[in-house]
Amino acid sequence: MPVRTSETGTEGSASSPGSGAPVELSVFAPQTAGIESLDVNPFSKHIEDKLGITFKWNTTPDAVFNDKKLLMLASGDYPALIMNAGISKADQIKYGMQGAFIPLNDLIDQHAPNIKKALEEVSYLKPAITAPDGNIYALPKVNECLHCTYGQRMWVNTTWLDKLGLEMPTTTDEFYEVLKAFKEQDPNGNGKADEIPMTTSLDVWGGGVDAFLMNAFIYNNGTTYLSVKDGRVILSAAEPEWKEGLKYLRKLYSEGLIDKGAFTQNGDAVKQLGNKTDNVVGTVGYALISSVLEPTEAKPRHKEYDVVPPLKGPGGVQLAGYSVGAGDGSFVITNKATEEQRVAAIKLADYLFSEEGTVMTSWGFEGDGWRKAESGALDYNGKPAVYEALKRDVPDGSLDVTWWQLGTMLMVNSLRESFVAPADPLGNGAYEYRLWLAAKKYEPFAKPDAVYPTDVFIDPADATFIAQIQKTIQDYVKSNLAQFVTGSKDIEKDWDAYVSGFKGLQLDKYLEIHQKALDNQG
Repeated sequence: MPVRTSETGTEGSASSPGSGAPVELSVFAPQTAGIESLDVNPFSKHIEDKLGITFKWNTTPDAVFNDKKLLMLASGDYPALIMNAGISKADQIKYGMQGAFIPLNDLIDQHAPNIKKALEEVSYLKPAITAPDGNIYALPKVNECLHCTYGQRMWVNTTWLDKLGLEMPTTTDEFYEVLKAFKEQDPNGNGKADEIPMTTSLDVWGGGVDAFLMNAFIYNNGTTYLSVKDGRVILSAAEPEWKEGLKYLRKLYSEGLIDKGAFTQNGDAVKQLGNKTDNVVGTVGYALISSVLEPTEAKPRHKEYDVVPPLKGPGGVQLAGYSVGAGDGSFVITNKATEEQRVAAIKLADYLFSEEGTVMTSWGFEGDGWRKAESGALDYNGKPAVYEALKRDVPDGSLDVTWWQLGTMLMVNSLRESFVAPADPLGNGAYEYRLWLAAKKYEPFAKPDAVYPTDVFIDPADATFIAQIQKTIQDYVKSNLAQFVTGSKDIEKDWDAYVSGFKGLQLDKYLEIHQKALDNQG
C-alpha cells in the first residue's frame, strides 16, 4: 500500500520549549567520499534550520566506520546518535538488552507521525524491526526498488535472437535451444566459433549459474538457499528438485553452453568478455547489465540486451527470485542521549521518513537534483507524475550537497515510481526506469510464501551458532554445485552422499532455529 507522508514530517522544531535554543545532537556517521563534509553540507544546514538542532559530527571514512563503531560500543564511549549504523538483528537485541540502545516505541508514538504511519502501512516493516521483547531498538533505511526485489535475472542478446530467427525463451528446453544456437550458428557473424552462450561470476549481484535458472525447478534465493514449503523452513539445496536442476545445469555445462570460467572468474573478467571488439556474449546471469556494459549512448552495446523472464521448468515450476525487507538497523539512539536529545533525534528520523526528507536526502534540493513534474508528464505507471529527476551538470570532482540517504528514510516503490518516466528507456539517464520495466516481467512469478524472510530476529542464544553454520552450509552448497555441474562429481552416484553430508553440518538444528524464528515473527 503506498505511503504518502506529510510535507515536513515534524511536529515542529526540537528546540528547547520556551528557550528557542537549538538542541545539540552528537552523531557518529560515515563520511562518504563524493559528498560535502557533513559538518558543512548544505543538507545538514537545511535540517538544522528546519528542526532546531545543531549537529556535533564525529565522522570517519566508510572503509573504517564499522570497526570504529564496534570499538566505540565496546568501550562505552559513543555519542547520542549513530547513523548508517549497520546494526544486525542480533546486535540490536544485544545492545538493547544491555541498555546501550534505547527503545524507540514511545518516542515514535509521541513524536514521529510519519514513522508511526509507515509501521501501519508498510506490511513488512513492524515485524522486521520489532525485537522479541517487543521493543524497537533501531530504525532501518527503507529502500524499496522493484528491480532490487527481483534481482535474480538473466540478460539475453536480442540482436542475436533476431538474427537467428529465435523467440525469447519461455521454458528451460527453449533456453537450451537458444544457447545451442548461439554456440553453433555464429550470431556475431565473424566466422569464428568464439561465442560464449552464457556467462556469469559469483562475485557480482545476482551472479552464479543457479541464481536465475534453478528457480525453474525449486525456489532458490541464490544466497542462503533457505525457503518455505507449506509453512516449513527447508534448505532448497537439499531437496530432490535441486537434483533435477543440477542435471539441467550439468547438461548445459557439458555441452559448452555455460562459460568454463563461470565458477572461477570475477566480474572484471566477464566485463572484458562483454566489451571485446566482436561481441561474444549471448546471455549474462547478473542482476544488472551495467555490471558488464556501460549503459550510455556513447557505448550502445547494452541496448542489444533484454531480460529473460522466469523460465518454466519440466515440472511446471516458474518462479522469480524475490527479496523484500527492511535490512539492518541504520538509525540508533543511545543511552548517552538526554531526554531532550532523544526527542530531537526521533524528530530527525521522522523528517527523513517524510516524503520531503526522503526526496531531498536522495536527489538533493529542488531545482538542482529534481523539480516538480510538468503538467501532462506521466510517471512509471502512466499516471500523472509528481517529480522529475534532473541531470545534474556539475564539474568533475564536485561534491554532492545532500546526504546520499544517510541514516534512515522511507523510499517506497510508490515514491520512486512517481517520477517522470523517460521517453527512451535505453537512453542516457533512463537506466533505473529500464530496470523497473525489466522487473515488471518478473513480478507475476513471485511467490512470497515460498520465501524465508530476510528480517527475522534469531534468538540471541542461537545467534552465534547460526552465524557460524550459515557460512559453512553456504560454502558446502556452492562447492558441491560447482562439482556437480562441472562433472567432478556424478549427480546420480554422489547425490545421496551430498545430502547425508548436511547431517554433519547440523542442518536439522539450523532449520529448527530458523523455524522457531519464523514462527515467532508470526
